[in-house]
Amino acid sequence: MPLAPTDSEVWFLTGSQSLYGEDTLAQVAAQSQQICETIGADAGPAARIVWKPVLTEADAIRRMCLDAEADDRCIGLIAWMHTFSPAKMWISGLGSLRKPLLHLHTQAHRGLPWSTIDMDFMNLNQAAHGDREFGHIQSRLGVARKTVAGHVSSPDVADRIAAWTRAAVGRAEFARLRLARFGDNMRDVAVTEGDKVEAQFRFGTSVNTYGVNELVEAVDAVDDATVLALTREYADSYALAAELRPGGERHASLRYAARIEAGLRGFLTAGGFGAFTTNFEDLGGLRQLPGLAVQRLMADGYGFGGEGDWKTSALLRATKAMALGLPGGTSFMEDYTYDLAPDSGLILGAHMLEVCPSLAATTPSCEIHPLSIGGREDPVRLVFDAAPAPGVVVGLADMGSRFRLVANRIDVVGPPEPLPMLPVARAVWRPEPDLRTSAEAWLTAGAPHHTVLSTALGREEFEDLADMLAMELAFIDADTTVRRFAQELRWNQAYHRLADAL
Repeated sequence: MPLAPTDSEVWFLTGSQSLYGEDTLAQVAAQSQQICETIGADAGPAARIVWKPVLTEADAIRRMCLDAEADDRCIGLIAWMHTFSPAKMWISGLGSLRKPLLHLHTQAHRGLPWSTIDMDFMNLNQAAHGDREFGHIQSRLGVARKTVAGHVSSPDVADRIAAWTRAAVGRAEFARLRLARFGDNMRDVAVTEGDKVEAQFRFGTSVNTYGVNELVEAVDAVDDATVLALTREYADSYALAAELRPGGERHASLRYAARIEAGLRGFLTAGGFGAFTTNFEDLGGLRQLPGLAVQRLMADGYGFGGEGDWKTSALLRATKAMALGLPGGTSFMEDYTYDLAPDSGLILGAHMLEVCPSLAATTPSCEIHPLSIGGREDPVRLVFDAAPAPGVVVGLADMGSRFRLVANRIDVVGPPEPLPMLPVARAVWRPEPDLRTSAEAWLTAGAPHHTVLSTALGREEFEDLADMLAMELAFIDADTTVRRFAQELRWNQAYHRLADAL
């Protein structure tokens, strides 16, 4: 199930009323179509913005919202009151709506034609009036939504709408995701545990476990022609170590790595899975820990979590969907070790073998080395440094009574020195506001050691995603202090306990 442009849609709704007459409503329709086209040009490949006929009565509004709920292609709605749309007409429709909603407060014109304004112009262009009525009824009903004000030609408005659209894609991906766990989670580890029933209730994600030897059967069944084709693809795509090339003393290991990839990909495709986990403590009949296979599947958009970490795997799949078509990379990640020198404050991240090559600064090298953990044959993997870029690391934790997202804005940087003795893919980053504050805040939040690192997305997408999922988000950035952050966590706890009781 590699990611590709989908048939997901965001429906664009325009509110008005029949009082204005057919001529005015025709102008409303034409101008709202123009607004919709402008938004659609900036939405990206993950979802299409689809214009719907102007809504002027309560029954049509109710039917539109019910249709949106019933249509699997629709992942959210954007609503704009071009003129005045009496808000009592929207009560029934909004009451039935569960999909994400964005309230766009804009108007067809950017500047006012002062010398020619007459009452016809005023009657037609009443968004300043109509959207305030619509805002009132949404607040009166407690409707969760994002509000964006400004002209759609403004880059900041376009960026905020695009961020919300990407978050709606992520929310939809959570809702339809099937995730396969090969074996259980790593023994005695707390953070990779979690309530899978609650996750399916809250997010829609279905998480189920399969015996590793079911995967082994799929791996062993791969034909030699498929293995040969993959090894040739590796040679064309990466800087292949001499010992792994045909005739090299470790070429058989490359062939087995290809067999793992083909078997794993086939298993996931046959089951409709968009994400998976592995565990080096539970490899069954696999001769290698899947390294190269996991990296390449992540590059194609699959979610992954090590040691049975299904929460991070699901988050990665959703984040991959949100980032589709954007520059930058997105990967499973783990904080491994720190550079605590006074003038440094850097984090070195990796995860044994499983870092996605979408982060790579240059063409990865394909190598084989001992792993010193897991007790299996030396695994094949891609080795590279992550490309410098601003980004974010995000972790999903089960806090018992709720799920919590914790995120930290970072700057990925090049390693201060070469790493010739570290034969794994890795990223080096400087967290905001500094390493000490970042680490103390992260620990205070109880956030996980497994994360998703993305240089394609930023803060707003994850804020919107958390709002859509009614999930707590604690964000660490340049303005964070530990004391203030701890206070926010206490406020969040109080809020979510009250919200769950309502």
